[in-house]
Amino acid sequence: MAYPAYVREKARQLRIDKHLSIDEIADRLALPKTTIYYWVRDLPLGRAHRPHRKGNPAFQAKCRLRRTAAYALGRLEFERLSRDPTFRDFVCLYIGEGSKRNRNRVAVCNSDPRVMVLCTRWIRRFARNPLDFRVQYHADQDLIELQHFWGEQVGVAPDAIALQRKSNSGRLGGRSWRSEHGVLTVTASDTMFHARLQAWMDCLREQWLDSPHSGRSAAW
Repeated sequence: MAYPAYVREKARQLRIDKHLSIDEIADRLALPKTTIYYWVRDLPLGRAHRPHRKGNPAFQAKCRLRRTAAYALGRLEFERLSRDPTFRDFVCLYIGEGSKRNRNRVAVCNSDPRVMVLCTRWIRRFARNPLDFRVQYHADQDLIELQHFWGEQVGVAPDAIALQRKSNSGRLGGRSWRSEHGVLTVTASDTMFHARLQAWMDCLREQWLDSPHSGRSAAW
């Protein structure tokens, strides 16, 4: 698939200016990693700019202990938090829609306002850092209208909603499925929150497997 030249330049700019990895650029632009690789392979990411390589072994060990403690906390608090049915809804949604490959962030991407309102509510409750909002849009959509719509839904100023053109952007009239309001992503950069969320997901999966309605055979 051929992409516009400005998309390639954006990928190269992120590599040069932000020192992002191929995975990070692919995630930011919603493009295949193989495509990003061919675009930026002549721009190596220096070791000094790789966040996950920073810190000496003692510091890395300390971070592992903190993540382990956060995970343990997540398992301990799961039952209490589950008394709110919308919490379980959030964890279910995250299992299906959430970003899991980066342990330093929590992120959900969806076009359904009801999904994003629920997820934003719970992410905002536990995140220790400010949330990032960005909407992927098609070429024929009104950007100001999109920012106002999502800003009202998640309770932020319209200009706090960053804009990101979809890589397969085209005209809405030619598609059978329409993302009327674009696709919103909410992100919290928070390693400890991610560890707790991983514990919540594990607890919920265990409950599914232990349920008499799980459908597991006796041989299991």
